[in-house]
Amino acid sequence: MRLQIHVGVECISVACDEADTVGEIARRSIAKLLKLKPSVFDRFDMTDRQYREIRRVIGNSLLDPDDACGDILKENEFIQLVLHPLDDSLEPSDEEKLAEMREKIKAKESKRITFEFEEPEVRAGVGKIPTVLLILDGESLQPSDLTKCERGEVHLQLSLEAEDHIRRSRDLLERIASEHKTVYGITTGFGTFANVRIDKHQLEQLQLNLIRSHAAGYGQPLSPPRARMLLALRINILAKGHSGISVENIKKMIAAFNAFCVSYVPQQGTVGCSGDLAPLAHLALGLIGEGRMWSPVTGWDDAAVVLKRNNLQPMKLGPKEGLALINGTQMVTALGALAVERATNIALQADVIAALSLDVLKGTSRAYDPDIHRIRPHKGQGETAARLRALLHSEANPSQIAESHRNCNRVQDAYTLRCVPQVHGIVHDTIAFVRGIITTELNSATDNPLVFADREEIISGGNFHGEYPAKALDFLAIGVHELAQMSERRLERLVNKDLSGLPTFLTPDGGLNSGFMMIQVTAASLVSENKVLCHPSSADSIPTSCNQEDHVSMGGFAARKALTVIEHVEAVLAMELLAACQGLEFLKPLISTAPLNKVYELVRTVSPPLNRDRFMQPEIAEVIQLIRENKVWECVAPHLATLEEMEALDPDALRLDTKTPTGIVMADRDRDTPEDTEHIRGCDDHMPRY
Repeated sequence: MRLQIHVGVECISVACDEADTVGEIARRSIAKLLKLKPSVFDRFDMTDRQYREIRRVIGNSLLDPDDACGDILKENEFIQLVLHPLDDSLEPSDEEKLAEMREKIKAKESKRITFEFEEPEVRAGVGKIPTVLLILDGESLQPSDLTKCERGEVHLQLSLEAEDHIRRSRDLLERIASEHKTVYGITTGFGTFANVRIDKHQLEQLQLNLIRSHAAGYGQPLSPPRARMLLALRINILAKGHSGISVENIKKMIAAFNAFCVSYVPQQGTVGCSGDLAPLAHLALGLIGEGRMWSPVTGWDDAAVVLKRNNLQPMKLGPKEGLALINGTQMVTALGALAVERATNIALQADVIAALSLDVLKGTSRAYDPDIHRIRPHKGQGETAARLRALLHSEANPSQIAESHRNCNRVQDAYTLRCVPQVHGIVHDTIAFVRGIITTELNSATDNPLVFADREEIISGGNFHGEYPAKALDFLAIGVHELAQMSERRLERLVNKDLSGLPTFLTPDGGLNSGFMMIQVTAASLVSENKVLCHPSSADSIPTSCNQEDHVSMGGFAARKALTVIEHVEAVLAMELLAACQGLEFLKPLISTAPLNKVYELVRTVSPPLNRDRFMQPEIAEVIQLIRENKVWECVAPHLATLEEMEALDPDALRLDTKTPTGIVMADRDRDTPEDTEHIRGCDDHMPRY
């Protein structure tokens, strides 16, 4: 036979004979784990390699080490080894642990490179050695590729096919310019001045004037990592070969990217049509040696100085090249790519955090039964329910907390617990929809006019209009915001003793200590701010350029506020996660499922239990960082993969026994009398029913 042995948050499968004693299996399991993963025992006294006691996971009943396995255990049953903790005198005190954790946080802060004007959450990507070569062809760039650019992980290179397309388009454009035919932006002015013909000897000056005049943005600049995303995306669009830029100039842009030299790009000033003119003009201004730039060698300095110090040559603009650099939707799309990647990560982790809160609040996973979601078959809803089933209590993945209230008389949970698949599901589907639009936009020619070398034509069109990414990112903000709305309400349940059965504000000495009181208030304030930020900026339009550009997308603001909403959601979910882990402290010695215990252990690497009031903001920031780095998802992903495979083979593997208050069968109803509920434990009678 085979048994599943839990030690701490690890589980190991052990083969045994039915005649083997429970104690023999326990000792064999300890020996195996000491060989495979000795770190499991870091907090335990293993001098004699002894356990303290052995218990069934389901039911938590104590087992006699001398009993034969075949007499009292079933095939694949889960048992828990309780070990001897280290001598308290050898364990660091809470104050020592907290001081050590603060030192680690301080050390990490000291290593971060900061930029003038910049928010701390966007300090990514500086000082890293790129490990990936990203080939740009104008056809295959993904949002994840751009986030790697932000993190400083890639070097850029132009594909040979793209280089050929660029060269052929440039040859056509130069031939047209040499013949001085009337073509918008090449031999004419711009916008309202489209009917003004420019003399042949002024064509290069026209392009320089365009960059200088349009670099009129306002506000705080993009951080260098985000400006680098913008530069990479603009290069990718030019690589399609429909813009008319020269191969020489695009290679100078790639050299600037690879040297981490980026322009000063104010974030405000774009109306998202005709493209992101002001931000892209600032991006180009530095590349021609004017304005300001940043590099690791110089910091912020005059662009000419930065280029020279990094052995780079400024671009020299020929006909149409200025227009090719600034006309397009790359500002909104670059920020949109970052938003959709972060939204993907936070949505997956929101499912995990919701599962942990449900277990701490002694909820039921019966609402996630696969048949419920099969008859309302939205993709995101079904996938979310499957994740929750894999994370929460089942015979294959037991939770002692869930088992402790098996006979609870609560009929059903509040909506923020019961309806997680329905609410989180549409968020996942929204993100998938937005990802599709952003990915298309990352590989689209969006400037004007467009060069078609095969047809030997240059055509004016409207691909620069940013309505597609603008609408999509407004939709993204509205969708992702719901994760915080749900999270803050679960946080309220955790800190409210009338709803959770846990101490008020999760503090053992309420009154003297305030516990999580203000953490919930902060979360509520962020959710309220998000409600305002979710107003769609793309619902607005204001005519510009003497009414020539009489409808605009406002996509730049859609992208910026979508990122702000996502940052708020990350913070609210971090606060819920901290509260759920604190709630677990009051349920000990009971433990949750193996994957959820992994999450608990992860949080405890940056934030110890709150035994009395202390300054929590640095720890909140560290948990937010864990979420931004996708660590919560990464620590459960292997468990989820295994359990989802198990359910694929056996649809009932993660399904709860129907004999529970939320899933009764007809045969049980006759026994459902008041007398039968006298043994109920784990859920107070005053708990609300919804």
